[in-house]
Amino acid sequence: MNMLVLIKQTFDTEEKIVMQNGKINEDGVEFIINPYDEYAIEEAVRIKEEQGANVTVLTVGPARAETALRTALAMGADEAILIETNDEELDEYSIAKLIAAAVKDKAFDLILGGNMAIDSGSGQVAVRVAEELGIPHVSAVTKLSWEGSKATVERDVEGDVEIVEVNLPFLATTQQGLNEPRYPSLPGLMKAKKKPLERVAVADLGLAQDELEARTEIRDQYVPAKKQAGRILSGEPAQQVSTLVQLLRHEAKVV
Repeated sequence: MNMLVLIKQTFDTEEKIVMQNGKINEDGVEFIINPYDEYAIEEAVRIKEEQGANVTVLTVGPARAETALRTALAMGADEAILIETNDEELDEYSIAKLIAAAVKDKAFDLILGGNMAIDSGSGQVAVRVAEELGIPHVSAVTKLSWEGSKATVERDVEGDVEIVEVNLPFLATTQQGLNEPRYPSLPGLMKAKKKPLERVAVADLGLAQDELEARTEIRDQYVPAKKQAGRILSGEPAQQVSTLVQLLRHEAKVV
């Protein structure tokens, strides 16, 4: 079996977001593998250990994203691809185009990716890749098994479970509950340094300029204003209701 795992390097969840000139300041920031993508890596490595497979991890990003790929290799992936970007203005549409162009000539039985990224939260890239490649996709997967060329997938649907049968090859996005991602071991970290990592420039993928142009534009970014402390009303219930109405009318101006 040949598997591809799509990952993204994101801010560490503990990092403080600092805005500078309408953009997020990345100076001195710690980056990690997007947590949802860790479930995808773990599932691919488990399949490899149980049934035998080759696992390729791929990301689109600047040169620093190599560290995310090396971590995935230390977790047990076999090889990596970095589509290296510089100053290109990319969105989910153009990133999916780049990934599809990079892997269109490779035969993957299963493609995995995180259900969404914790920075953008769009949940679009992986399913767009499936569309570009012309293969089925199943999102928010919490259990995965197959027999022969047919897979049975359980997916999270608003607190309930939906069971889907799908033929290989297909793409699945992983959700919390699928597994418990492992930590890279010291031997794994050492081996990861020697595993193959292919760097691909955007220009090498032969996409037309129209395919690289983002279809969305970020007009503004800002940190939400701090919430004011709540107010506890005192007195008899009738008095509290009267006070609440006056506050809603004259201060909040919502009634």
